[in-house]
Amino acid sequence: MKKVVFLGSKEVGFAAFKHLIDFSTPLQIEVIGVLSNDRKISENSDSVLELAISNDIPVISRLDDLLTFSHIDFLISVQYHEILEQKHIDCAKELAINLHMAPLPEYRGCNQFSFAIIDGAKEFGTTLHVMESGIDSGDLLFENRFPVDTNDTAQTLHKKTTNASIGIFKNSIENIFRGNYFRIEQSTLYQLRKQNFHLRKEINDIKEIDLSWSEEKIDRYIRATYFPPFPPPFCMIKGQKFDLSPNWRNEIPS
Repeated sequence: MKKVVFLGSKEVGFAAFKHLIDFSTPLQIEVIGVLSNDRKISENSDSVLELAISNDIPVISRLDDLLTFSHIDFLISVQYHEILEQKHIDCAKELAINLHMAPLPEYRGCNQFSFAIIDGAKEFGTTLHVMESGIDSGDLLFENRFPVDTNDTAQTLHKKTTNASIGIFKNSIENIFRGNYFRIEQSTLYQLRKQNFHLRKEINDIKEIDLSWSEEKIDRYIRATYFPPFPPPFCMIKGQKFDLSPNWRNEIPS
């Protein structure tokens, strides 16, 4: 039995963790520990920590606790909130992997859905890759790409990516455990795919809409930053702030 430690949260993390538990026997694995901040989209969302407790899987509180395990074959990260240092990654005797909800190397970092829409990207995707000490920089293992619709918002693109991410995890994880994969270095793709990296705080800089822009640009930036229940995009008119949605043409005072 392969020994697995799972790191993750949110909807995709919960689905991946539940898959590991439900199919632990055919996958020939044992989940021996869980790390999670249990971050959820809403209060009614499923809880990674509650699932761990109900299945008698030890919950560990910090990354350095990984160093206390006598043997870990795989580290699996799905929507985990901290960056692992090399000493943590090295705890995995076989492989440490991460599910990144965006195509690589095009969209490393955070808020990938928003910047893909701003860029006018024709496709998006989700990626399983090897973890390195750099952010989202490891070799690609599996990816799933799909078209971006012209009316997609950050919210709808996130939902599509959520579904694709759960699918790629369930369809690929057995191959990873069995060693049935090819590693593709991201550097070999640089001439074919552009490279972007975005920080979490950047989203706040693109939410203010300038009404002097073209309608196409206004529409694109609003779609890129519209994601209820998070604060919406907005414009300023004579010192007054107006929240905007994709129906923005009817929300600006005449």
